Amino acid sequence: MSTSMNYGTAKKSWIGTLLLCFFLGFLGIHRFYTGHVGLGIVYLLTVGFFGIGWFIDFLLILFGAFKDANGNKLG
Repeated sequence: MSTSMNYGTAKKSWIGTLLLCFFLGFLGIHRFYTGHVGLGIVYLLTVGFFGIGWFIDFLLILFGAFKDANGNKLG
């Protein structure tokens, strides 16, 4: 008996991502949540690209242009 599990394929919440970005975006938590682990680590080490990356991501999420690691829009 074999079961296949697809981790990370569920549609990510727009409001959840927005709130994570607003409160913990400087740590890259929203990047980890949406599957962008590499950029999440970079955000963690550089405090959200010194605040600039955090601000840009917040605007992208707010206006619906941010996508998860699979290229899907947030839902």
